[in-house]
Parts: sequence; C-alpha cells; structure tokens
Amino acid sequence: MTEKNYPIIDFDPTPEAIIEPRKVIKPIDIPETCVLCFFQDVLTSVCRDGGRRVIAELGSEMGKNPIYELELGNGKVAVVHPGVGAPLAAGFLEELIALGCRKFIACGGAGVLNAELTVGHVVVPTAAIRDEGTSYHYLPPEAEALPSEAGVAAIIDVLTQHNVPYVTGKTWTTDGLYRETRGRMEKRKAAGCLTVEMEASAFFAVAAFRGVAFAQILYSGDDLSGDLWDHRDWISRTSIREKLLWLAAEAVLKL
Repeated sequence: MTEKNYPIIDFDPTPEAIIEPRKVIKPIDIPETCVLCFFQDVLTSVCRDGGRRVIAELGSEMGKNPIYELELGNGKVAVVHPGVGAPLAAGFLEELIALGCRKFIACGGAGVLNAELTVGHVVVPTAAIRDEGTSYHYLPPEAEALPSEAGVAAIIDVLTQHNVPYVTGKTWTTDGLYRETRGRMEKRKAAGCLTVEMEASAFFAVAAFRGVAFAQILYSGDDLSGDLWDHRDWISRTSIREKLLWLAAEAVLKL
C-alpha cells in the first residue's frame, strides 16, 4: 500500500488550507457550548416551534440551517442540525468552531450490530472506526478516531445522574450506507463495534485537529445483526430523541 496508489492515505499535516474557516467566517456572540442534534423533528418542536432564539444560520445548497440558543439552568447552549454524512457534518462543525463554539456533544441514532441493544438503548462511543473519507484529511491514517475523554466523562456523569442505562464501546463510521455488507459488518463487530453510523469518526478527527472537545450520544435504532435488516420503526421514537437532546445539553454544559 502506497500513497501513490491510495490517495486517501496521503495525509498532509499543513495546518493552513486554501479555504481556512477562520479567515472566511467571522466570530459572533455564540455560546462556547454546542449540541449537534440529528433529530429534525425534535429541533422543530423544541427549538423552532418552541420559540428559541436563532443566533445565526449555516448554509448549503439544501438551504438555511438555523442555529438556536437553548437555555438550561444558568447556561446557554447553541443547538443545530449537523447535516447527514461525514463531509457535510465535518464542514458544519468547522464553521461552528470558526463562529466561536469550542465544546460539543452530538446526539443521534445508529444502527446496531447486536440485537440485544434494544431500540432506544443509549450507546456512548469511546472510539470510531474510520471507514469514511473525511477524517483522513484531518488525521494521519489509523484505524480509529477518538472522542474527547472529558466529553465522554461528562456524558456518563449525566446519564448516571438521570439513571439512564447505557453501554460504552466502538462505533463503525461508514460513508456507504447501502454497502454495509454482511462480511464488513461481521469484521466491524469482531473489532468491538456496537453500532454503525455516518459521522462519528469525522467529528472526532475534526475536533482533534482543531483542538476542541467533542463526544457523542447515540441511541440504538435499526438492527443489522440478523439475517434480514430490521428497521424496528426506530425513527418514530420522538420521546427518546427529545430526551437525548436535553441530556446532551446538560452534558456539554459540564465541559
């Protein structure tokens, strides 16, 4: 394996990019703490319809993506949808860092590689296998990317305080949601992965490169471990999803 044959492992550690976020995006008055919430239904009910203040907007060809301000106790947290897939999510994270956020907790769902993880069971990733492309532009080629230890500790502290059952372990981050083959799934499961999703390793890599704190809460969704894929109606669990947003907000305020 050489860099010539595999461009994705041709890591360039140069800190300055052609388009450097901090040079094209000006800092604003925004909380240092930020929750990246993948649940659009929850953002609609809690933030938009709940009348939360819009601090700013991120943008893409899909349109405007509002950043809300959420108050919890004496603290304020920025809340935004991070987009879906590693490249978009990493790009939005870069822009949030340039705006002034420094501490992040993401909350989202994931497929499970073990049927014993019932729908809604909370998983806290302690590492992510890098089976996507974005992270290789931020860190040298290695098998895994790691979250912030302080972020993981804050999440576990909050979950324990609220008596929320959880497990910790690795997650498998992949770009190819329609190429999660049986063989690849078994390999990732053997490597210790409990879940599969599309963003964690890129999040962790960007955060490490930029020197910010980042960790993630996942809830168990569809099941990939059986002979047939089981959707398990996982996206309809609104009460679980809303609770995760508030748990994530509480955790990020501990950082």
